[in-house]
Amino acid sequence: MKARIFLLLGALFISGQSLAKPSDAFKRPDHIPFPASNPYSAPKAALGKMLFFDPRLSRNRNLTCASCHNPSFGWEDATARAVGSQNTQLGRHSPSIINAAWGASFFWDGRAKDLEAQARGPIEAAVEMNITLPEVVARLKKVQGYRTLFGEVFGSSGINEQNILKAIATFERTIVSGEAPFDRWVEGDNNAINSEAKRGFELFIGKARCASCHSGWNFTDNEFHDIGVDAIDEGRFVITKNPIHKFAFKTPSLRNISQRAPYMHDGSMNDLNVVIRHYMKQTPSRPSLSPLMQPVQLSEQEIDQLVAFLKTLTGEDKVITLPLLPY
Repeated sequence: MKARIFLLLGALFISGQSLAKPSDAFKRPDHIPFPASNPYSAPKAALGKMLFFDPRLSRNRNLTCASCHNPSFGWEDATARAVGSQNTQLGRHSPSIINAAWGASFFWDGRAKDLEAQARGPIEAAVEMNITLPEVVARLKKVQGYRTLFGEVFGSSGINEQNILKAIATFERTIVSGEAPFDRWVEGDNNAINSEAKRGFELFIGKARCASCHSGWNFTDNEFHDIGVDAIDEGRFVITKNPIHKFAFKTPSLRNISQRAPYMHDGSMNDLNVVIRHYMKQTPSRPSLSPLMQPVQLSEQEIDQLVAFLKTLTGEDKVITLPLLPY
């Protein structure tokens, strides 16, 4: 069975590169990539974690980065659409920051080129944390504990806008999904997942065509597609003005997907069964619709098998403890 699955994978080769063996396309990486402009250090990541959970980074001191990116819900939240400043419902579901270190761009529409730029966005957005970074700098400079920590991590440059963003981004890059049953299966443990999940994986890379977009170890091509979700939100088009990007949103990772309902950029689908059925129906005909969106015919048993496979992608993650905030 496993050999046959990997033969199917060999025909897939989503990256277009020759691999030593087909299973390499789904193997976990052995390190986290950190940019040369913001290298990793444990003290910097610890400082970023404090900032991530600190309500002083919001105008009314009532929101944190974790308000929308909660570790208990796969580093997003359990509501269809995020809630921001003054209890304002936002237009999109919070995207997960799991495995963001491997991202090529950020937000559903890809408007941030790196995690440092991503960290700035919610802080300064009027409908989210609703505070300027200069105001945040002024607040943190009043806190002796932060003055000490920033000095230890960044030296004489201390507390400034760029260092705040670098610390948060460094912490976010350390949020990596834990080893999942699927990973153990790929590494050779044939008993790590059951026969239903193995059949679901065959469907995922074959008949159901899921891997056309959900590729690689993180199960995303990091691209943008219009998959026919009914909405007035024009997605990536707002950023690029390219008509092909109308209603296109970034392909999310499927890691820890069983923790992350509801689904889609607008939170319109409550469970994985509903998501799979979306790809079985005829989607709206419009010029921007991805050519990959062709109805897939699946039986009820096959739907259950796909769901069984998807559940094997949830890892055994470390428990996240809340940091003690400086004062």
